[in-house]
Amino acid sequence: MSETSDRSTERAGRPPEGAGSPSGGAGRSLSERIELLFTTVRRRDRTPYSNEEVARACRESTGESFSATYLWQLRTGRRDNPTKRHLEALAAFFRVPVAYFFDDAPGTPVAEEVALLSAMRDAGVRDVALRAVNLSPDGLGTVRDLIESIARREAERRRPSS
Repeated sequence: MSETSDRSTERAGRPPEGAGSPSGGAGRSLSERIELLFTTVRRRDRTPYSNEEVARACRESTGESFSATYLWQLRTGRRDNPTKRHLEALAAFFRVPVAYFFDDAPGTPVAEEVALLSAMRDAGVRDVALRAVNLSPDGLGTVRDLIESIARREAERRRPSS
């Protein structure tokens, strides 16, 4: 299997806990958009990618200089004018359209689509979604209630006991 397909099958993300659903791209800075990708697009085990591994993948895809420090500067807003090739490499790594970095139209659901696409790359999530396609509205409501109940229970288990 190629490195690209290895990475694409690893990706399975979700919005960070407590953050709710990410809003559209309107008003987000470049650093906020990049940070949203890092918090949303994760490995299969839900761990985030490091600056070094993303920078390495971007270097390999462009052949240009792209350091972990430079990526950190983009993520923190210390640098805000990357080249077109750098943005294309980031977009390719996170599997989003390059327009994600620019689209400021109000109500643009690009950030929500990033979370959805990232989640759908997880085979387990995709399997649940495909099985739910033919359920009635009541059946879908029951599945939604079950998922919310399980998510609450798991969140409670993760909370440190005082």
